[in-house]
Amino acid sequence: MTHVTKTAGTATETVETDAGTARITWHGAKQARLVLAVSHGAGGGIEARDLVALAEVLPAHGVAVARVEQPWRVAGKKLAPAPKTLDTGWRGIWPALAKSGLPVISGGRSAGARVACRTATELGAHAVLALSFPLHPPGKPEKSRAEELLGAGVPTLVVQGGNDPFGKPEEFPDGAFELVEVPYGDHGFAVPKRADISQDETVSLITDAVVEWTGSLG
Repeated sequence: MTHVTKTAGTATETVETDAGTARITWHGAKQARLVLAVSHGAGGGIEARDLVALAEVLPAHGVAVARVEQPWRVAGKKLAPAPKTLDTGWRGIWPALAKSGLPVISGGRSAGARVACRTATELGAHAVLALSFPLHPPGKPEKSRAEELLGAGVPTLVVQGGNDPFGKPEEFPDGAFELVEVPYGDHGFAVPKRADISQDETVSLITDAVVEWTGSLG
């Protein structure tokens, strides 16, 4: 069961899943050829700078964007549930994402990127966009989550901050994925004021990379 509310340029849809009520904020494209679905991390929401920027930029390039709020976030909880529950929520949201019949890129930042990787093959995702993939917990490189990324099974783009404590670009293994580094960026792609790249330039770097990558997808 879904409920849709439309406002200028966007539409908000609630979706019932086995993990609770999820919410999708749609940013439509006039001649959409792809849908990019992106979810948030374990400590933030869909107002993250990268998710907002993608929703603003990609529709002009034929990519409709769906910013997805997992049920725990919609319910107002501050802590994300176990990965298994996150995957259950994403599975329940997927039919609403795929209903247009267009190919769907499964994406997310941090914990949302892990969900996208874990479920991509099962759900028939066209590709995966992994923003700030948490390769390991901070300070614990031995607890690698590389298998999730390497197991996505579809074309995958990783966008990673150069100073991300959850995994710097040079820590990533070789594999069948593309990786774009955001210089100086932390886990939220924030850059220090002393950096020779501004915050606005950082955001543009991210959106430019995703525009180019989505344009290359068949």
